[in-house]
Amino acid sequence: GLDLSHCVGTNSLGPVGPWRSGGPCKMKRVRTVFKPEQLERLEQEFLKQQYMVGTERVDLAATLHLTETQVKVWFQNRRIKWRKQSMEQKAAKLSQFGVIQPATADSTDTKDHEEDTVDVEL
Repeated sequence: GLDLSHCVGTNSLGPVGPWRSGGPCKMKRVRTVFKPEQLERLEQEFLKQQYMVGTERVDLAATLHLTETQVKVWFQNRRIKWRKQSMEQKAAKLSQFGVIQPATADSTDTKDHEEDTVDVEL
């Protein structure tokens, strides 16, 4: 499903995958829109465990009629949101007691953050 009809020497076969043209021969991922039921189930699973791997991820993806990659990326993005909320809550508590927190990122989280910022479906 790549629309390369604007590129020289190619023919468009119609929309088959989740990609769209973003200019001359550049492809951009179309954002996945989750159904409310899918989001509710994903959130339930996230409350149980922040990491979904292996057969659990495959089973959940099949149950929700999503790809394994969509589930993986959702969990990655949800962990980032969870960390951000945790940091904001921590900062709010510290400011209550008059403690000012430096505006630098937590260096211990760098590896996980880099791993979790992937938002591309292969």
